[in-house]
Amino acid sequence: MKRLFTSESVTEGHPDKICDQVSDAILDAILAQDPNAHVACECATKTGFLMIFGEASGNFDVDYEAIARKTICDIGYDSDDVCFNGNTCDILVHMEEQSEDIAMGVNESYEMKEGRENGEDAIIGAGDQGMMFGYACRETAEMMPLSIQLSHRLAKRLAEVRKNGTLPYLGPDGKTQVTVEYDDGVISRIDTVVISTQHSEDVSLEQVRADMIEHVIKPVVPEELIDGDTIYYVNPTGRFVIGGPMGDSGLTGRKIIVDTYGGHSSHGGGAFSGKDPTKVDRSAAYMARYIAKNIVAAGIADECKVQLAYAIGVAEPVSVSVDTFGTGCIDNESIARLVREHFDMRPAAIIRKLQLNKPQYRQLAAYGHMGRTDLNVRWEDTDMAEELAAAAGRK
Repeated sequence: MKRLFTSESVTEGHPDKICDQVSDAILDAILAQDPNAHVACECATKTGFLMIFGEASGNFDVDYEAIARKTICDIGYDSDDVCFNGNTCDILVHMEEQSEDIAMGVNESYEMKEGRENGEDAIIGAGDQGMMFGYACRETAEMMPLSIQLSHRLAKRLAEVRKNGTLPYLGPDGKTQVTVEYDDGVISRIDTVVISTQHSEDVSLEQVRADMIEHVIKPVVPEELIDGDTIYYVNPTGRFVIGGPMGDSGLTGRKIIVDTYGGHSSHGGGAFSGKDPTKVDRSAAYMARYIAKNIVAAGIADECKVQLAYAIGVAEPVSVSVDTFGTGCIDNESIARLVREHFDMRPAAIIRKLQLNKPQYRQLAAYGHMGRTDLNVRWEDTDMAEELAAAAGRK
């Protein structure tokens, strides 16, 4: 039985990703001064304008505007020629302190108040309610779905050939998309590749299409997965000169599927960027990925989805569930019990285990938060695989 599955990515110059990167650059700057700061920083952008707003509390002193301008220019928006200029755009900052009502639950968990638990890892309550998902599979070395990994690599390649001068006519804005064909659940070929990239006005569509195939697609997409029926769509509208915030508005947290698994797994709806790790939207999503990846690495399942759910101010998750889509060596309920026995999923324990209270987030704000083995983030480690395998009777 054949089926198709598609995932997309966007470049660092996409308007939403500008906002994600500014939000996380601000978070990094704050955490560098106060690792225990509470931050929820969001951005919005349109032609010639960026707004920074949200809440932040702690012992720090950062220049929000300077951080934003540097981030925008580093992306490549440093002149009017590319439709957005970090040196001259208007920037409005409206940051307040975290609500005292929220701080009450975050700074002292429900369990501590009730006298049920004590100790360092019981102090912090979840920064919000909600559910978070983690996923892993065997399709790639990173244990990520192939369609999203290839989409990210194509988007990164677009930025690379722009910045290294191979294709200097490219602008920072762009999108990529890959459709993978499966035959009885096994990857058989790449059906379609879509690339939309900002370019200067004096370049023909024919040149853009030829260069995309030669300098972007061929170096990234495995040759053995391409055949005579593979379809390439390059700038299918025929023109992409107006890009960045001039072409479309941007907002922090609007690319949550790009940030995670490209649609291969469920999503609780919470965004990551601009949030300190007491916000379980971020930290528990990383923990769920860590758990799922270690389950697959342990040989317990070939595919795994983990759901964690929290109540605001409560440290322990209210539920833990596992789905291995029929690939598990033991039943899902037994795997969920193993998860509870071998992983501490309270926010403070997650922060300590995954080393989340240090600056590291700006580099994650484009090209995905999961599967980033290139960045040595702790939630991509498989150090629990051997322990889980033994507990499941695999060794």
